[in-house]
Amino acid sequence: MAKLSDNPTVGNTASLPEVHGTVRVAKGPQWRRFLAFAGPAYLVSVGYMDPGNWATDLAGGSAFGYKLLWVILASSLMAMVLQTLCARLGIASGRDLAQVCKESFPKPVGVVLWVLAEIAIVCTDIAEVIGSAIALNLLFGIPLVAGVVLTGLDVLLLLGLMRFGFKKIEAIIMVMVATIFGCFCVNLALAKPDWAAVLNGMVTPTIPSDYALFVAVGIIGATVMPHNLYLHSALVQTRNYGPDEKDKREAIKHSTTDTLIALGGAFFVNAAILVLAAAVFHGTIGVVDDLSQAHELLKPALGGVAATLFAVALLASGQSSTITATLAGQVVMEGFTTWHVKPWVRRMITRGLAIIPAVIIVGGSGASKTVELLTVTQVILTLQLPFAVFPLVMVTSDRLRMGAFTNPVWVRVLAYSIGTVITALNLKLLTDKYIQEAAPQLGYAPLVLAYAALIGFAAWMRIGYRSPMAAS
Repeated sequence: MAKLSDNPTVGNTASLPEVHGTVRVAKGPQWRRFLAFAGPAYLVSVGYMDPGNWATDLAGGSAFGYKLLWVILASSLMAMVLQTLCARLGIASGRDLAQVCKESFPKPVGVVLWVLAEIAIVCTDIAEVIGSAIALNLLFGIPLVAGVVLTGLDVLLLLGLMRFGFKKIEAIIMVMVATIFGCFCVNLALAKPDWAAVLNGMVTPTIPSDYALFVAVGIIGATVMPHNLYLHSALVQTRNYGPDEKDKREAIKHSTTDTLIALGGAFFVNAAILVLAAAVFHGTIGVVDDLSQAHELLKPALGGVAATLFAVALLASGQSSTITATLAGQVVMEGFTTWHVKPWVRRMITRGLAIIPAVIIVGGSGASKTVELLTVTQVILTLQLPFAVFPLVMVTSDRLRMGAFTNPVWVRVLAYSIGTVITALNLKLLTDKYIQEAAPQLGYAPLVLAYAALIGFAAWMRIGYRSPMAAS
């Protein structure tokens, strides 16, 4: 195992210290070594198929048919690029993204990035908690508020599983991912979609309306989630790989393969949700704005088995993603603040920040408009995404930190292009919304000031960036 002291950029703390370097990498054939590295990407992948994704995909499919499938494909490809950079960062530097942001940027910039990351985790948790509660209600008739509270038990479950080794958690997550995958395979077979239209939707970029742009931005936020970038850079460090360049190169190779396979599966699930909504709901009932409504409408359309499988997959999605979100919360807090609170305290804090607003929301409106609400949370994630993407590309392009594993030029261009596209979509969405709703009363000065502040923050972050090794 590479000790922290083997890397001059590493201090005395490790990401997820209770499981850091605990998974042994077996010697032997390459396939056995790959299996030892397989796992972290599957934990990350559940964030790409959580209830927030269901909301945006259901809205997109029911409102626009197959026309937004290309957004899911593009988002998944973006995610693969960014998550491989996260794995490279964690393995090559021995640090996670939160830690290197704290070390590399001026303190005020680090504080802003930390707060934005925490907001992203809360938005993610709200979506997952509400989705799990709805699934429990659909399957067992448990009231929504009680279901929201029950989701807090995953904290105790996670703490208990940690005692048996991190591979056990990964195995459970893989079973849940396989469950989701299997449920949608059956439902797609029952729905009998227009496969020619599916293919056309994947390769023909189009944004039919302003609402389509809103949903498309939500799909991007639900797919390329900010907290996953922090989490993946920490999870790869659970492997007990050696300190040499050869060891790290092999670890990066296997982790990259793990990422491509896991996110390929997540792409199938996301696309399957939108295709199912397009095949069953588009042109018949309008926009599906309630997960319970989608479940009920599947019964007459495809039968009770399809509706039950929908609810089972939703429960597996919500429960698996809440586990990974609490881990991401620990990585973000400890990385940015170096506050080493007990894991159960940190996870209770994270869960509480999600459960309280979720109880208020479902207690006030029940399950109505849940798709619209969850879509809003995913749009918020997209708005925060550039504040994780650009720091990630900057630090992985730093030769003093990354050494032989520095991003080559073509990767830098590709990764910065991804961040630029996401930022441009965010600015267009915000500009359109402001012009439509606020400009008549407030004028354009607040919008100009907001953009000036954003540009100033970006410049400050870029100019203030320093390699810790260069500074020392």
